[in-house]
Amino acid sequence: MARLVGLGVFFAVALAAVIVWVLAAHLQPTAWDSSLHAAGLDHRTAGLTAVAVAVSASSEYLAYVVAAVGTALALRPRPWWFGAVAGLLVLAAGQGIRVALAALIGRSRPPEADWEMHAAGFSMPSGHTATATFAAGLLCLGLARGLPSSWRYAVMVVLALWALLDGVGRVYIGVHWPTDVVGGWLLGALLTVLAAALFARVRPAGSPPGERPRTSVGAA
Repeated sequence: MARLVGLGVFFAVALAAVIVWVLAAHLQPTAWDSSLHAAGLDHRTAGLTAVAVAVSASSEYLAYVVAAVGTALALRPRPWWFGAVAGLLVLAAGQGIRVALAALIGRSRPPEADWEMHAAGFSMPSGHTATATFAAGLLCLGLARGLPSSWRYAVMVVLALWALLDGVGRVYIGVHWPTDVVGGWLLGALLTVLAAALFARVRPAGSPPGERPRTSVGAA
């Protein structure tokens, strides 16, 4: 639990620092934002744009499946349906926090002429990025209890790449500033840490991480 507290403080402070950086710029794009946004516009291709749009769309739908599966694994030996429903509720709560934070900050998106897909709402933190990161984090929590080490780490790498590409793609298709995406990654990571602390409290005792509950030979 001490490690979770330390991680939570780290991600919270980092997120606050990025928000303060943007507020200090009066919600305008920083020099870093402008240069990376321009680089994305200058290097657009039809193929990469199609990939970025597809990855962004996946965080709107696939994230719910990922969160449900991850939480079902993370809360074993509770019934799978309990974990799946809990995962959907936790992800929805995280999205609510993101929307409230974005409304509080009130940052505008890049110019609409630069967009390659429709976007709505305020810009910071990036909702797609936070959702993909949080969903990936929930599945990583489940994998820590549900798969052998070799497969576990391979899938975790894929999940990390998904969250990374989602954020980079949001900048590439012009709907977010880079600092929005960094804020989304940090918020998703913070929500994952909070979820891990919550799961540790609601998960029944007696099921070691990565192992199935054992049944005695003579049990009926």
